[in-house]
Amino acid sequence: MILTRYERMVAKRYLLPGKGEGFIFLVAGISLFAVMLGVAALIIVMSVMNGFRAELFDKVIGLNGHAVVQGYGGRLPDWRDVLQQTRNTPGVTSATPLIEQPLMASYEGRVEGVLVRGMQRGDILNNPTLNGNVRDGSLQALKPAAGKIAIGSQLARSLGASVGGSISLISPQGRTTPFGTVPRIVSYEVGAIFEVGVFEYDKVYVLMPMEDAQTLLMMGDEIGMIEVKTADADNVGPILTPLAAAVAGQAVITDWRSMNSAIFEALSVERVAMFVILSLIILVAVFNILSSLIMLVRAKTRDIAILRTMGASRRSLLKIFVTVGVIIGGLGTVSGLILGMIALYFRQPVVNFVQYITGQNLWDPSVRLLTQLPSKTDPVEVIAVTAMALGFSFLATLYPAFKAASTDPVQVLRYE
Repeated sequence: MILTRYERMVAKRYLLPGKGEGFIFLVAGISLFAVMLGVAALIIVMSVMNGFRAELFDKVIGLNGHAVVQGYGGRLPDWRDVLQQTRNTPGVTSATPLIEQPLMASYEGRVEGVLVRGMQRGDILNNPTLNGNVRDGSLQALKPAAGKIAIGSQLARSLGASVGGSISLISPQGRTTPFGTVPRIVSYEVGAIFEVGVFEYDKVYVLMPMEDAQTLLMMGDEIGMIEVKTADADNVGPILTPLAAAVAGQAVITDWRSMNSAIFEALSVERVAMFVILSLIILVAVFNILSSLIMLVRAKTRDIAILRTMGASRRSLLKIFVTVGVIIGGLGTVSGLILGMIALYFRQPVVNFVQYITGQNLWDPSVRLLTQLPSKTDPVEVIAVTAMALGFSFLATLYPAFKAASTDPVQVLRYE
C-alpha cells in the first residue's frame, strides 16, 4: 500500500494529538502499550517453554539416550551379542552397556534413596553431560576396583558429603543366613560431584565403574540394559524396529517418549494453552486500536468531509486510516519484540531480584526439575507472533477506515 505525499501528511497529522484530542491520543498510546506487552509476553513465554523442552531433552537424553534395550528381570546375560547387534543397526549412532539399580546410601547417619548407575570407564569419561558438569573432584578417579564413585550435587548436599568422604551403599541382595538375607553394605569414597542441571538426576544418581556395580549387585558378568542413541530422535521407533525383532525374547526396547512421556506431553499441552491464552492480550490490544480509530474518525468527521470536497477519494481516506492503525500496531509489535528480547537476556537476574525482594523461592528446582530458567527463541515463532499482531492490527483498522471513506460531505457540511 503506497501512500501519496498528501496521504502521508494527513496520516502523520492524525497520529499526533490535536487540540482537544488528548483522550484519543491516550487511548492510542494505551493500545500501543497493550500490543507491546502482548507480543513481549508471547515471545518470553514461548521462548521459555522451548527452553524447558530443549534443556530437558538434552539432559534427559544425555543420561538416558534415545532408547534402552533392557533385559527381562533387569538382567541381560548375553549382552555382548546384543550390544553388537545394536551397534550394527542402521541409524544407531552409539550403544552403551550399563547397570541401573535403586539402592540406599548412608553417610554419617543420613540415609537417602539413590539410583546406582554402573558404566564402562570410557563411557563415563566421554559422556559430555557428565564430563562437562563436574563441580568438584574428577571423573578420572573412577577406576575399576578403586572403590570410588561420583554423586550428584543435590545428593551431596542432602547427605552432607564432599569429595574424599566415604558413602555406604546398601543393597538388599546380600548374604543368606539362617535368619534371612543380610543386606550387603559396601563403602565407597566420593571421587567427584557432578551437577547436570536436572534436579531429579542430581538428587539420586551415583556413578561407578561397571565392574564395581557388578560386584556390588552380585551380577557376575551380566548387565541391566544397553543405552541407545540414534541419528534422529523423532524417528527412534522406526529405526529400532529391526532391532526389536532381533532381540525379541531376550530384551524389550523402550524409547525416550515412553520413558518421559508425562513430562514432554505436559510441556506440549501447556505450550499450546499458554500461546492461546496470551494471544488474547494482543486481541484485547487490537480492540483498543479499533476503539481509538473509531473515536478519531468521529472527531475528524468535519476534516474528512472537507478533504472529500477538495477531491480526496474514498480510497485515499481508506489508506490513511488503515495506515494510522497499522503504524500503532507496528510500533507496539516492534517495541514488544525489543522488550521480549531484553527480558529474556536478563531473565535469571530478574528471577533472582524478585526472589530477593519477596523472600520467596520462585525457582525451586525440586518442583521445576531444572536449576535455572531456560530460554530458546524460535525465529519461526517470532515471525508468527509478529505476523499475528500486525494482522490483527490491520483487521482492526478496516471498520473505522471504511466508515471514514463512506463519509458523505454533503450531510456533514450542510449546516456549517
